[in-house]
Amino acid sequence: MAAQTTGQIGTKSVALVAALIFLCTAIELVLQLADAGWIDVPRLRAQAYEAGGFWPGLLGNWRENYPFQKMLMFVTYGGLHAGFWHLALNMITLYILGRQVVDRVGNGRFLAIYVLSIFGGGLGFGLLSNSLNPMVGASGALFGLAGALLAWDDKDRRQRGDDRWPTLRAAFFLVALNAALYIALAGVLAWQAHLGGFLAGWIAALAIDRPNAEPIDP
Repeated sequence: MAAQTTGQIGTKSVALVAALIFLCTAIELVLQLADAGWIDVPRLRAQAYEAGGFWPGLLGNWRENYPFQKMLMFVTYGGLHAGFWHLALNMITLYILGRQVVDRVGNGRFLAIYVLSIFGGGLGFGLLSNSLNPMVGASGALFGLAGALLAWDDKDRRQRGDDRWPTLRAAFFLVALNAALYIALAGVLAWQAHLGGFLAGWIAALAIDRPNAEPIDP
């Protein structure tokens, strides 16, 4: 799917999405330097996960490491990653999808969808996972952006009276991709966060879509 773009909005999208990419990359770079011994802070990555990862146990009877952690973790987990390749894949995806969402609804609404999708990813993981391990990564938000684009694509197709099968086909592809990754990674995949983020992004996108937004090209 490709969105209609203009030069002005396209420039803004690069700056906003680049800022999010820079933030996530800077965090992972610091953790990588600590892992390599260039920053003399023992267990820095473990401490970052303990403080910012999404811990399902905190929704139960686990004790917080600091005040309001059980609420803040619904957002902070999205800035942490499990290593270079995890970060790289997510940031490439963020660049591709993020620009299209900004082009459709602008910076503020993009950020709203992004944050709500992160929250939805955490909610999905908290409700559906029985893991005791922390969940990290921006993929909940990224699946939310994908959900937003598919929601708009479906909306535009309905308004034009076009075939909606391409939208369903894309949704089936995401399901198949999750299944393949789940098998390839031997179950170490937070599909619950992907599902929660996707649904949150879909709902948020339809709620805050611009009335006169240009349709997404089929």
